[in-house]
Amino acid sequence: MSHPNESGAAAAGEAAAGKGAPRPGEVWEALGFVEDPELGIDVVSLGLVYDVTVESPRVRITMTLTTIGCPAADDLEFQVKEAVGSLEGVEDVQIEWTFDPPWSPDRISEEGRDMLISMGYL
Repeated sequence: MSHPNESGAAAAGEAAAGKGAPRPGEVWEALGFVEDPELGIDVVSLGLVYDVTVESPRVRITMTLTTIGCPAADDLEFQVKEAVGSLEGVEDVQIEWTFDPPWSPDRISEEGRDMLISMGYL
């Protein structure tokens, strides 16, 4: 299963992943359970995850925050490492934080946008 935001690099990682290593789609799925503590919406739906690369036994995740200096950064990092680190074959989870391109509400999925509307944020 691949994620609609899955990049070519992630797809290449899927082909190179060894036996027992998670597929990038499984990593995306695990990230879907990591919620932004302030909004209660998962980081994938918010568009905070830019890329996933599996180089067994390491997983690299490129992601951003809604704002520089976000107070939830440490909590999100812990949750991401816990969720992805629990996958079979993962021994190391590395997060590369980036603000290039900067996050904007345009990155929110339709489902995420619907959740924010229902909570009165949009």
